[in-house]
Amino acid sequence: MNSLSRISAIAFKEFRQLSRDRLTFGMVVMIPLIQLLLFGYAINTNVRHIPAGIFDEAQSALSRRITQAVSATQVVDFVLAYDSIEAAEQSITDGKVRAVLILPRDLDQRLAQRELASRGTSTGAGGDLDPRAYGQWLVDGSDTIVASTIKGLRSMPLTELSRGTALPTAPTFEVALYFNPEQRTAVNIVPGLLAIILTMTMILFTSTAIVRERERGNLELLITTPVHSLELMLGKIIPYILIGLIQMSIILGLGHIVFNVPINGDIGQIVLATMLFIAASLTLGLILSTIAQTQLQAMQMTVFILLPSILLSGFMFPYEGMPRAAQWVAEVLPTTHFLRIIRGVVLRGASIGNVADDALFLIGFTVIGLLVATLKFRKRLD
Repeated sequence: MNSLSRISAIAFKEFRQLSRDRLTFGMVVMIPLIQLLLFGYAINTNVRHIPAGIFDEAQSALSRRITQAVSATQVVDFVLAYDSIEAAEQSITDGKVRAVLILPRDLDQRLAQRELASRGTSTGAGGDLDPRAYGQWLVDGSDTIVASTIKGLRSMPLTELSRGTALPTAPTFEVALYFNPEQRTAVNIVPGLLAIILTMTMILFTSTAIVRERERGNLELLITTPVHSLELMLGKIIPYILIGLIQMSIILGLGHIVFNVPINGDIGQIVLATMLFIAASLTLGLILSTIAQTQLQAMQMTVFILLPSILLSGFMFPYEGMPRAAQWVAEVLPTTHFLRIIRGVVLRGASIGNVADDALFLIGFTVIGLLVATLKFRKRLD
């Protein structure tokens, strides 16, 4: 009985201590709540409204009917139009669209040939049938889920165009997969894994930086030194930039050697993009470090940031498959923007200038984050 009472007293003491630690108690509630909302509401592998472009050489009533029929599937949204194949391919490289539908000039002739083929009528010498596709999809194959979704349109029925006749064996559209024609998962995963690992390690390292100084009793020493708050923040993150670049070299190097992941972009552009993201992640960690009271709280907040970064950034599930509210949350995360940059540079051979909006976000996030961390640290000194 005495043993039971001692156990009860210790348990009561732990409950009281937990109730006083509001941040830890909040994490106990928020982490499962966030996971539930993410998996139940935001995560969707049934991708819809993929941004796409169109190059309509025919400019006919038939081409407009085909465009409307494709739009009616809600698989893609035509957001841009082009006047050349080169412009369409560049738009895919820049990440402005995920796919482009090309409708050729001889679209009406193709429809006529398909109708003849569906009736078994000869269309050429030797009686060979010529059931040509209506057009062709150019697809960014670096995201395998998006590419598979677009490939699902390859045989979409368009029987209303040919008065109810159809040729089941002929594809409606041809599909050309760029950057990952074999649809290998590793090609998509390895650059994304770089973003996730840097998110986890960089934020964790710096989120414990100020807290560790406090727990070791060094914070009072820092207060008495002539080091300014901004200088302290910068000094804390500079050593970890080298660590992040080492991790980048390991992931991309081994990914290229072991999994044959292509590196189509310039190495200097890759390093620059990675440094922008490392700076943003380290800054976010510093902000968490000024909020947390203990290293345990810092690690809990790191997990709180890491979960949405994995699930909402486009690493595991396509960004286009998420509802609008989840996309708004994703746009606040540095990981989302770095994923677009690193996949664009590594896989599509894009430059930082091609993805300037995402690069500017990381720069702005770093500057604002440093100011916030500096002000919060100065407030603590007061």
